[in-house]
Amino acid sequence: MARKFQSDPPLTSCYVIAGKEPFLVARQWEQLLDRLLPLEQRAMCLYQPSSDNVTLSEVLDELRTLPFLAERRVVLLKEADSFVSEHREALERYLESPSSTGVLVMTVGTWRKNTRLAKKVTQLNGLIEIEEIKPWHMPQYAMKVAKKEFTKDLSTAAAQLLVELVGDDPGRISSEIEKLAIYIGQRPAITSEDIESLIGHNRTFGAFTVIDSIIAGNTTEALRRLRNMFSSDKNAEYMVVGAFAFHIRRMFSAKALLNKGVGPTQVASQCKIWNARDQFFRQIQSFQLGQIGGLLVRLAWIDHAVKTGRTSAPLAMEQFVLDLAIPRQNG
Repeated sequence: MARKFQSDPPLTSCYVIAGKEPFLVARQWEQLLDRLLPLEQRAMCLYQPSSDNVTLSEVLDELRTLPFLAERRVVLLKEADSFVSEHREALERYLESPSSTGVLVMTVGTWRKNTRLAKKVTQLNGLIEIEEIKPWHMPQYAMKVAKKEFTKDLSTAAAQLLVELVGDDPGRISSEIEKLAIYIGQRPAITSEDIESLIGHNRTFGAFTVIDSIIAGNTTEALRRLRNMFSSDKNAEYMVVGAFAFHIRRMFSAKALLNKGVGPTQVASQCKIWNARDQFFRQIQSFQLGQIGGLLVRLAWIDHAVKTGRTSAPLAMEQFVLDLAIPRQNG
């Protein structure tokens, strides 16, 4: 059965999907295509050439060709910014009298709303704008995906943990939620414990072992383990910083509780330290609370620098490890 597309408004002859996030744009044109053409009709009635190589005449010929054993023929042009700029006036003329059986779908990163073409597409109710999801809105996005697509509840705290471990890329978040939904089976809610078990353990354990090597005075081993985190996981470039932040934030919480006189057993329970407790508390003893807070500030800076292209995650994290290790070597 075809997926629903928003409230399923009447179909029109031209759609422009405008947005900068590739995953969200792709999801939108997939949903639209589900409305336009059943799977069995796509081999004969879907034309999706490279927008950089196709000519305007080829696109228009496809749109005007009668569909074979189908209601319509669809032309899908992805990343069509240059195509639109080059053929704007011709597309305006085409939309004055479009094919009754052809549907043109174009995806663009930017869309100039003050052009005649843009106004025509808007009149046809064909403009679909994909709003960028700000990082601070990503937990809410995760909660919506869990509920809408997998009928699973995801609390705010669990969603925040997921974003912390996975990063703020909507595609990766959706992929991890799908894995979590399969992992929990018939249970109605994805919990923080599920996220830690399925996603967090391996990545945060990697951060744990790196810090353990630093404390032991073995910088070479710490760097080897850090590099292994990047090489063993294709998504590590986006997630290693979050894994370190998660582990060090837990160190901070545990250190603060210990400083208040809370016993180690209660601290372990509150901070969910289920494994390697002795090593965890040894790590805590090696740092002052202010030092741990400084590490969190440094990781926040690294996260921002990576996302803004000022550095790469492997380079920044290697420097982080070296800076952490040098005082201990000198001491």
